[in-house]
Formats: sequence, C-alpha cells, structure tokens
Amino acid sequence: MRFLPDRFTLTLIATVLLASFLPARGEFVGWLNTLTIAAIALLFFMHGAKLSREAILAGSNNWRLHLWVMFSTFIIFPALGVLFKWWSPVNVSPELYSGFIYLCILPATVQSAIAFTSLAGGNVAAAVCSASASSLLGIFVSPLLVGLLMNVHGETGSLQQVGSIVLQLLVPFVAGHLSRPLIGKWIERNRKLIGKTDQTSILLVVYAAFSEAVTHGIWHQVGIGSLVFIVVGSLVLLTIVLVVNTYMARWLGFSKADEITIVFCGSKKSLANGIPMANILFPASTVGIMVLPLMVFHQVQLMTCAVLARRYQKKQQEKQAVPNAETARG
Repeated sequence: MRFLPDRFTLTLIATVLLASFLPARGEFVGWLNTLTIAAIALLFFMHGAKLSREAILAGSNNWRLHLWVMFSTFIIFPALGVLFKWWSPVNVSPELYSGFIYLCILPATVQSAIAFTSLAGGNVAAAVCSASASSLLGIFVSPLLVGLLMNVHGETGSLQQVGSIVLQLLVPFVAGHLSRPLIGKWIERNRKLIGKTDQTSILLVVYAAFSEAVTHGIWHQVGIGSLVFIVVGSLVLLTIVLVVNTYMARWLGFSKADEITIVFCGSKKSLANGIPMANILFPASTVGIMVLPLMVFHQVQLMTCAVLARRYQKKQQEKQAVPNAETARG
C-alpha cells in the first residue's frame, strides 16, 4: 500500500510550480499554444491506436455491467457534483465548485481502471470494454454536460467548440484506431514510451493552462484552505461513489468479478481526457483553477483504489487458500 504520490503526480506538481514562478509570456505563449494543440492531437491519436477491437468485443456482451458503469460515470457523478455546488458548504471561489462539476462529468480512465481491475481479480475483458467505451463516449457526452450543467458555451459559440473538439480529439482518435493494423505491434512493444508521450502531452497542457491562470492571479483566489477543501471534497466524493457502486453491484446480483469491474471502472475520472478538453471548453484564464479539483482527485483515486485493489486481492487469495488446505488434508 502506497500513500505517497507517484512520480507523474510529483512531476505534475513541479509543472504547476514552474508555471507559477516562470509562466509563459509574450511570443512564447503563441508557440506554446501551437505545441499544446499538437500534443493533444498526438495524445488522442495514441489513445485510438491502443484501443484493441478484439478486447472490446470479448467483454462487450456484458451489457448490464456496461450500462451501470455509464450510469455511474455520466449520471451519478454529475448529480453529486451539481448537489455539491448547490450546497456550497465552504466559502471558496465559485470556480472551484464549477471545477468539481467539471470533474464529475468526465469519462473514466482506461489504463488505471483496467490495471486495478486486473490486480483485484475482476473481469478484465469487461473492464477494457467499459473503460474504452466511457473514454470514447466522453468526447461527445462530457461537452454536452458542460453546456447543460455549467452553462458554458464559450466565447465564440458552441458550434465552433464542437468543431474544435471533433478536430482536436475525435479525428486523431479515429485516425489512431484506423492506423492500428499498421502500427499496433509497434504500440504494444513500446507501451512505456507511449505512456511517456501521454504524460508529456498532459504536462504541456498543464503548464500552458497554469501560465495563463497565474497571469490572471489564480494564487490570490486559491490558498491553503482551498486546497484542503479540494482534498476533503475529493475524498468524500470518491467514497460516496465507491460505496454506491459496491452495494448496487451486490443488490443487482453481479458476480464478484463483475462487482470489482464496476467499482473500479465506475469510480474513475480521466485526467488524460479532462485537461485537454478543458483547454478547449473554457476560457484560457479559467482553465487552471477549473482543473485543480481534477488534478487532486486524480491522485486521491489512485491511492484509494490501490488500497482497495489490494484488499480485494487478499480476499480472493484467502478464498483460494481454503479449498487448497482442505484438499491437502484430504
């Protein structure tokens, strides 16, 4: 069980600090924005290329499981986010509450949801299908929910936003997936390199977003108290969703393997999708503060689910040990 932040999270924090002390200024901003757009396109191209149709088809027949995961991701989470903002228990910047709503409408992660499901002994084929479908649906559903729940339509109109999302996210994703027969084997051999490319793309977007936010005074709006509020809010939100998914999976009669898949696929939110999408959906001056809850929730969900996956794994091992001991005695 590891409670310390992982290396990527530490790098993410370092990037925020770099942007805080050395934000992009002048002509460098235009160059950085162009590089960021290219990095986002590459990120979603690689997402598409990694998506295996065979794995998706293997787990696609478990429609009840996928339906509940989508319900948890795009209905339960957003409802909790809206209730949280309506309640507003702490007097902090309104943008932070909006950031929680944005966090709640995002799709699930792919890599960590599958990894935790596998570690805990869940239905991996179903997890691949569910997490991938969530990521793809999120390209369409999340922007619609932003417009519906956050009343955000952009400075130049929602039609142009849709065009930007299609051009920067969907087109590279589809191109990557169609290219899989040509580059699929290379992708499989170089998954670590692809992971580094994903992380670099996210870091670029974070640096650009926080550079803009710093020049607009983000750290005058967000202090230590606000950061503590984000951490506590993330813990409460994740706990509620984990409990609801666990008990609903049991009440609906899912197997233990399917329950594990529901718990891990239905409780995740994607940093890889959320930060690039925020860069398109929100004014540049607000992106930094809007993604703060997402960045904190990302680490909270990794640490919490790592502990939970180990507990599931231990229980599975104990159950297997009992029959083996009885066989040995017999």
